[in-house]
Amino acid sequence: MLTLLKKIFTWWNRDTLGTKIKTILYGKFVGKDNFGNKYYESKSGKRWVIYSNEIDASKIPVEWFSWMHFMQNKIENNHDLKKYQWQKPHQSNQTGTESAYYPNKNKKDAIQKKYKSWK
Repeated sequence: MLTLLKKIFTWWNRDTLGTKIKTILYGKFVGKDNFGNKYYESKSGKRWVIYSNEIDASKIPVEWFSWMHFMQNKIENNHDLKKYQWQKPHQSNQTGTESAYYPNKNKKDAIQKKYKSWK
């Protein structure tokens, strides 16, 4: 019962009941990315994504990002877009996590202030 209420009223717990109904009635499945996100399009041209886990827009890979924003790309014809050896796999925004980038390798140096606060 609690999961049903979460589905109806909370948008941050994946797709809501309204999104699920819209997807069933009007959505045409276009494809799925490596993260498990599913992409849909309606007959009127609207596009949306249903995230596999936590909702975070930075989890959309670049080829699907351009598809979502109606840019020309190869994803519309070929869903298994091949990448070059030098291309790194897509990562979501790592800010605030242990994997976040610090310019100094020593985290204590990165956190220390380089200025003095007013008193």
